[in-house]
Amino acid sequence: MSRILITGGTGFIGTNLTRRLLQQGHEVHLLVRPHYKSWRIKDIKPDLRLHAVNLEDEESLTQRVDRIKPERIFHLAVHGAYSYQNNLKEIINTNILGTINLLQACIKTGFEVFVNTGSSSEYGYKDYPPSETEWLDPNSYYAISKASGTLFCRYIAQSQNLRIPTLRLYSVYGAYEEPTRLMPTLIEQGLKGKLPPLVNPKIARDYVYIDDIIEAYLLAAMMDTAELGAVFNVGTGIQTTLRDVVEIACRVLEIKAKPQWGSMPDRQWDTTVWVADNRKIQDELGWTPYYSFEEGFQEMVNWYKQQPVEE
Repeated sequence: MSRILITGGTGFIGTNLTRRLLQQGHEVHLLVRPHYKSWRIKDIKPDLRLHAVNLEDEESLTQRVDRIKPERIFHLAVHGAYSYQNNLKEIINTNILGTINLLQACIKTGFEVFVNTGSSSEYGYKDYPPSETEWLDPNSYYAISKASGTLFCRYIAQSQNLRIPTLRLYSVYGAYEEPTRLMPTLIEQGLKGKLPPLVNPKIARDYVYIDDIIEAYLLAAMMDTAELGAVFNVGTGIQTTLRDVVEIACRVLEIKAKPQWGSMPDRQWDTTVWVADNRKIQDELGWTPYYSFEEGFQEMVNWYKQQPVEE
C-alpha cells in the first residue's frame, strides 16, 4: 500500500482515479481548494484524507506536503479546461505556479513518482496526429499554461534525476463528467428522446473512455522509463466526428429525433482534425485503449442510469 497524494481529486478524472486507488487499498490524500465541489466524492469521503489548501500558497502547501510525505503524486488540478474558466490569473496560478509549488514541495520530502497531467491542446491545431516530439503551438491561454507545466516538469526530471512523467490527455469522457459537457448532455437529452443543439457535424475529437485513462495513470506510476521527464500522448489514435457520436448515441439510446446541425454556433477550439499518435505509450508503457467509442458510451449510459435522482 502506498501513501498517495492527488490534486484535482474532486474533478472528473481525479475522482475516477481516486476511486480506483482506494479500491486497491492505498492511503489516499486529496489536496482540495477551501470551497471545493464535493458531489463526486460524497460517498467515499470517509475513506479519504482531505487537505484544504491553495496550490499558489507556497508556504501552506509546503507544510501540508511535509506532513503527508506522499510516495506517489498524481497532479490533476487544472483551471481553464472549461470555457467559463477564462480568468487568466487563475489559469496561471493553478496550472503554472501551482505546478511549480507542488513539485518543489514534493521534492523536499522525496517521492517515488510524480505523474503530471498535460493536454493535447499543447500541440495547437495540427492536420495530422502529432508525436510527443512535435513542436508545441498552444492555441489558448490554457494550452500555453499546460505546455509550461509540462516543460517545467520535464526540466526538473532531467536536471534532478527524478521520475516525473507527463500524460497528454485527449478528449476524455465517462462517469462523473461535468454535466454540461457533450456526453452527459447527449445522455440526459437522449433518455428523453431528444437531442441537444449541435455544432458542425464534421467537428472531430479523439475520445478516450475514462477507464482507459485511469489505466494510463497507473502504468505511468509503475513503469520506470529510461527517458526522464517522458511525455506520453493518451488517445485512441482514432478520430470520431460529431456526426459519428450522434449516430452512436441515437443507436444506444434509441433516439428518434433528427439532429439539427448548426443549431449551436461553433466554438473557437472546434476543428475537424484532432487525433493522437499513441505509439510511444503503447511501446514504452504497454498501454492500449480497451474501449471503442461505442463501448465506452454504452458504459457511460449504464453508469448514468444507476445514479440516484436528485430531489
